[in-house]
Amino acid sequence: MNAPTRDQVKVGQALPPLELPPITRATLALFAGASGDHNPIHIDIDFAKASGMPDVFAHGMLPMAYLGRFLTQWAPQTRLRRFSVRFAAITPVGARLSCTGKIVEITEDGHETLARLEIGVVDKQGEVKLAGDALVALA
Repeated sequence: MNAPTRDQVKVGQALPPLELPPITRATLALFAGASGDHNPIHIDIDFAKASGMPDVFAHGMLPMAYLGRFLTQWAPQTRLRRFSVRFAAITPVGARLSCTGKIVEITEDGHETLARLEIGVVDKQGEVKLAGDALVALA
């Protein structure tokens, strides 16, 4: 994959969205194993209910990992200069997520041309799960 070039991007341009399959209990179990985060609130329904939740829910880092995949499908990881998010809402089992982004600024930083992106993860009802930004060096 090649990094986007300055002449291929413009402010206001949307990145191709990443549509994801529904979050399943298997997704949560696999992510717990991959991340090392075995907090029972994410994988044990009895624990979740005892904690006042109706069911288990996704690790906050799972939608963030999806955002990382979204970004690196647009530009190589070596071009990523910054990636930050704030967690906005819980992601329940069954949620269908979409990663979105748009270019909000193109700047110069010494020897690099950078695209600043607003990025986020929303569910099919439009509820924001994560909101953030990224800085990507253009080719």
